[in-house]
Amino acid sequence: MDFNELEAMEGLRWSWHSWPVSKPEVASLVIPLSIMCTPLTQLNELPILPYDPLNCSQCSAVLNPYVRVDYPAKIWVCPFCNGKNRFPESYIHINENNIPAELFPTYCTVEYHLNKRSSDQGSSPSMNGALGLRSNSSSFTSMSAYFGSSSGSDWAGSGLVVGPAIVFVVDACTPEEELEMLKSELLHVITRLPENALVGLVVFDSMVRVYDLGFSECLRVVLFNGQREVSSEQTKQLLGLYHMTQSLGKSSAVQRKDFLLPVSQCEFNITSAIEDIRSSPQVMQGHRPLRSTGVAISVAVGLLEGCLVNTGSRVMVFTSGPATIGPGIIVNSDFGNAIRTHRDLNNGYASYFRKSSEFYKQISQRLSDSSIILDLFDCSLDQVGAAEIKVAIESSGGFMMLGESFASERFRKCLRQMFDRDDSGNLKMCFDATIEIVTTKDVKISGALGPCTSMRKMNNSVGNKEIGEGGTYIWKLGTVTSKTCIAFFFELGDEHNIQSSSVFFIQFITRYRYGNMGIRKRVTTVSRRWAGKHSPDIAAGFDQEVAASVMARLAIHRTERSYAHDVVRWLDKMLIRFASKFGDYVPEDPSSFRLSSNFSLYPQFMYYLRRSQFIDVFNSTPDETAYFRLMLNREGVVNSLIMVQPTLFQYSFDGPPIPVLLDVCSISPDVILLFDSFFNVVIHYGSKIAQWRKLGYDKDPSHENFRKLLEAPDLDAEQLVAERVPVPKLIKCDQHSSQARFLLAKLNPSVTQNSTYTDGSDFIFTDDVSLQVFIEHLQELAVQG
Repeated sequence: MDFNELEAMEGLRWSWHSWPVSKPEVASLVIPLSIMCTPLTQLNELPILPYDPLNCSQCSAVLNPYVRVDYPAKIWVCPFCNGKNRFPESYIHINENNIPAELFPTYCTVEYHLNKRSSDQGSSPSMNGALGLRSNSSSFTSMSAYFGSSSGSDWAGSGLVVGPAIVFVVDACTPEEELEMLKSELLHVITRLPENALVGLVVFDSMVRVYDLGFSECLRVVLFNGQREVSSEQTKQLLGLYHMTQSLGKSSAVQRKDFLLPVSQCEFNITSAIEDIRSSPQVMQGHRPLRSTGVAISVAVGLLEGCLVNTGSRVMVFTSGPATIGPGIIVNSDFGNAIRTHRDLNNGYASYFRKSSEFYKQISQRLSDSSIILDLFDCSLDQVGAAEIKVAIESSGGFMMLGESFASERFRKCLRQMFDRDDSGNLKMCFDATIEIVTTKDVKISGALGPCTSMRKMNNSVGNKEIGEGGTYIWKLGTVTSKTCIAFFFELGDEHNIQSSSVFFIQFITRYRYGNMGIRKRVTTVSRRWAGKHSPDIAAGFDQEVAASVMARLAIHRTERSYAHDVVRWLDKMLIRFASKFGDYVPEDPSSFRLSSNFSLYPQFMYYLRRSQFIDVFNSTPDETAYFRLMLNREGVVNSLIMVQPTLFQYSFDGPPIPVLLDVCSISPDVILLFDSFFNVVIHYGSKIAQWRKLGYDKDPSHENFRKLLEAPDLDAEQLVAERVPVPKLIKCDQHSSQARFLLAKLNPSVTQNSTYTDGSDFIFTDDVSLQVFIEHLQELAVQG
C-alpha cells in the first residue's frame, strides 16, 4: 500500500487504514485512530464546479462518488445515513452516460465556487460542460476561467468590491536602523497589495497610535494609553467607529471607516504615515523601552471589529523587544529584572506569565469570532513574549517568525512570500475557513490538534472523548494554506454491530474565502474497511510516519499541562506497549525481538522525539519553544518528521549525494554533510574539505571536481530555503567549529567521551543514551509482556 499515492489523491494520511470493530481492540492499538488532513493540498486533478453542492436532507453530507443513484427515478441514496434524496430539476438530464463530476469514481475531492451566477450559462450542473462523460473531464479544470470578479460588500458606499483587510502594528521602540529597514519592507508590501485591499496602521511604544488614513490635511492619530486595558466596545467608541442616533424611536449605527481604507483611496496617506514613523527615544538609562504590545494588538483587533470586517483580515505585528507595560507584559522595564525562563515558568517565578496568557486567550476568542488572523514578526536578540501570544496566533492560524534583524534576508523573504499574488492579481491568502466532518454512524469524532478552534457544535457524530479541540463536528480556522495540516481523532460508537470487511465513510467539507473574497468549498469523501479481530489488514495498513507525527502532537499537547519528564515517561510507556503488541518475540528473550518493516522505524522516531526541542527545552527560551511547537502543530507529515528526525545527506568524490544515518559516525574529514532540521539547514564541511577550500583549490581550474563538490550542497540548500516558509536559517560550518553544534546536537551519540574505541572518529560529549542502547532497553521491556 503506497501511502504517498493515497495522500496525493485524498490529501489525507491515516495512522491506520483498516479500523478494528470493537473498542477494546482500538485501545490495544496504542496509536489512536487519526487522520492527518491537509484540506487544501495541491492535487494533480481537481475539478472546479461553478455551482452549489447538493446536500443530503438528513445528514448534510455532500453528493459524492459513493452514493447509490436511481437514474430513472432521479433519486440518490446517501452512504452516510442511507437517506433517500431527490435530485432537483436542474439535474433533469442526469443518466448513466451523463453524470456530474462529483459522481465520478476518480474524483474523491471536488471544489465548488459558491454564489457564482451567470445570466447566459446559469448555475446548475445541467449547463454545458458541467455534465459529461469521463472523457470530457478536462473541461472541469478549465472552469476557473468561468469566474470573473468575486462577490464582496461595498465599502462606505463607494461601490468598490473590497478585498481582505490588513492592519500593520509597528513597534516604534525599534532602533532607528532596524526601523528604517522595516519601513522599507512595509512600503514594498503596500505596492504589492491589490487596490481593493483594506489597510490600517497602528504604531506603539508607551502609547498606541491609530492613524486616521482618511484625513488628508495632515497626519492625524488617535492615542491610547498603553498601560490600560481597552475593551472592544471602548476601542470602537474612542475611534468613533460608530455612534447611536435616534430616528422615529429607533436607534441606528453610523460608521466612520477612515481608519481602514482600500489601498486605492489611501495609498499616499499610508505611505506618508509609514515614512513618518520615528524610533522612540530611550526612556531611562538601565531600563528597557516601554512597549505596550498587548494594548496595540487589542486596539488593532477592536478596529477590525468596529469596521465589521468579518470576511477575513490580518493583524500583523512587527516588534523588536518584550512588552514592558500594560496587559500582555512579560517583564518589568528595569534591566535588573530578567526575562522569564523555562525554570521560572516551572517554579512559578514568572509573575506576569499567567495573567498575560489569560489576556491573549481572551484576544484569541475575539479573533475567532471575527475571523481575524494574528501574525507575529519578532526580530530581536531578546524574547518578546511569543510564548504568551502563541495561543492567539495558533488558534487564528497566524504566522510566527523569530529572527534577529529586520535587515535580514530571512525576514524579507518571509514577508514577501506572504503577499504573493496569483495570475488574476489576487493575494494567495485564504480567510474565514471552517472544516466540517460527516461520518457514518459507527464512527465518532473525538477532536482535533492544529491551528483551529472548536465551534462547539454537537451532533450524533461527536464522541464522548475529547482530544484537543473537541466537542464538535465543525472547526473554525482563521486561515488555511496548501500546507496547513490538522490531526483529527476518532473513536468507535457504543453500538457493537459492525460487520468486518464492511465499509465506512468520512467526508471533510472545507469552506473558505479566497484572496478575492469569493467563497469556495472543497469536499473530500473517502472510504475504508472495518477489520475483524486479528486481521492482518490492520498491521498492513499501519503508517508509521503518521503515527510519529500524531504522537508528537499529542506529546506537545500534554506539555501544556504536564512537566517534560512526565511526557517522556508517557511516551516511553506507550512505546513499550506498542512494541509488546506488534513485535515478534519469544517471551523473556530480548534477542528474539523483531518488528516488521512497516513498524520498524517507529521506535527510532520516538527516540528522536524524546530528545527533540519540542520535549527537551534545555537551551531554548520559552519563546523559541512556543515557536517550535506551533510549527510542528501545523505542518504535514513529511515536514513534521524532518523536525523530529532531521535528514542528513553526504556529498563526496565517490558519486552523487546519498542519505546517511543521523549519527556522529557519518562525520568524516573528506565529506560534506547537508543537514535539514526544518528550522535550520546546515552545510558541514569535513576538516580536509575545509582546509582545501581555505587553500583556494576550488578556484584552481585543475581541481574542477572539487569546485563542483562545493557547489552541490549549496545549490540543494538554496532550494530548501527557497521553498519553505518560514525560511530556515542557513548555517555553513567546518568540522570542530563552534557552529557545528547545530549538527552535533541532533546526531545519535553512538560514540561519546565514554566510548572505548573511537577509531579516530568524532565523538559527542553527552550523557544521553544512544539509539542502540535505547532499542536494547525497549526490547528487554517489551518481551516481558
